[in-house]
Amino acid sequence: MKSIARTFALSLGIAATTIFLIMMGIFIWRYPTEEREFRSCQVVAAVLDRATVIEGQKLTVRSTPALEELKADSPNLWYVVSAGDLLSEYGSEHRPALPFVFPYHGPVGSSVFSTLDQNSTFCLSAVQRGSLRLAMMVGEPQVRFGRIARTFLLRRVSSIILVALAFAATVAIGSALAARFVSRGIERVARRALAIDPSAPQGLISLSEVPSELKPLVEALNRAFGEIDAYIRMQRRFLGNAAHQLRTPLTLLRAKIEDVPEPALRAELVRDVRRLTSLVSAMLDLARLQNHAVEKRPIDLAQITIEVLADFGPSALDAGIELALEKDGKGPLMVQGVDAAIRSALANLVGNALIHAHGARRIVATLSRDGISIDDDGAGLPDGAEHGLTEPFQTGNAACKGAGLGLSIVREIMAAHGGELVISSVPGRGTTMSLRFPAATAPVKAAQLDLQGP
Repeated sequence: MKSIARTFALSLGIAATTIFLIMMGIFIWRYPTEEREFRSCQVVAAVLDRATVIEGQKLTVRSTPALEELKADSPNLWYVVSAGDLLSEYGSEHRPALPFVFPYHGPVGSSVFSTLDQNSTFCLSAVQRGSLRLAMMVGEPQVRFGRIARTFLLRRVSSIILVALAFAATVAIGSALAARFVSRGIERVARRALAIDPSAPQGLISLSEVPSELKPLVEALNRAFGEIDAYIRMQRRFLGNAAHQLRTPLTLLRAKIEDVPEPALRAELVRDVRRLTSLVSAMLDLARLQNHAVEKRPIDLAQITIEVLADFGPSALDAGIELALEKDGKGPLMVQGVDAAIRSALANLVGNALIHAHGARRIVATLSRDGISIDDDGAGLPDGAEHGLTEPFQTGNAACKGAGLGLSIVREIMAAHGGELVISSVPGRGTTMSLRFPAATAPVKAAQLDLQGP
């Protein structure tokens, strides 16, 4: 689709040009009768001048296409052409009495005079032809508008060009200003639309801030934003309600698992329930974040990381995997967020590394200014597999069990904190999953803490 401003300017230019030409034509057609008669006189005189040939003592008015056209259009046409004592006449039966006698000895030029009876006018034109003065008297000519217009334009070409340039400049400036006003109105609406938070599009665009031509578009946008906001709120309510409803049966299930007599089965069920409880907690935290029901506070990312790694210490010991923490410096590393949600996101990354990093012997959590990265030295992911891991129900391993919701929830948690989840992997060299925050502080010196199970 073409630019609105460009289309508007082009349309205005075409319309203005058309109006200019129409006005020019009307002016030529309607200019005063005396002026029109004078222009007709000049046209007819030029036709006769080109048709007249003087050879010795003979004056001849040749039949030219222009002269024949003039005779066909003028049934009462008459003219007298003379040069000294030489004379040629046409339509003498229509010629009235004239106030001049031949030969004509007046000045060179053209003019319109009245006949002796004052009932009509005639044209007198005299031109110098060598040593002779060619005089032409013409009456009752009917000159076509096209010929008058051409004569008018040719004689005033400089003035017409100046007027046309001034008119064009006025149109161009007007088009530019009008296009600018249109563009500014659209830009203002676009800025208001871009300022609306995609996660909470309830902020409508005020109709008082937009031109009247754009109000139907803005009303449609406001209606669409309202419908989107209602849909988002409905989804968030559903997510929060579902997470709340799931917590109670999970708690009851955990209590009943304690009564299972077989230790191996009980331990496996406890791990499954713990994982499901963590997933439900993450969903609830995400719902709260998206609904802005939880206030973000300063959180020590280093302390959370130590606690999460400590929680996974026994599982890592059972799997024969070393857990390690590397920091850029001592002291806290503060970020703004929700403790439970960040803890859940980090636990999800560590748990994924323990379960899915085949062949891994070491998992390292690295703290830096940007956030935290979980690196493993396992087999890595197939080429391009990391791009689909954050989509719901994608596990990256068709053989493993699981819903594939963990990394999708981690991504949403980071988005709610203004950050992002970044995944990179090299086949055969391991995988790195990073939680990047918009503002992390207090990096100091490098240190390393190994966390191993007892």
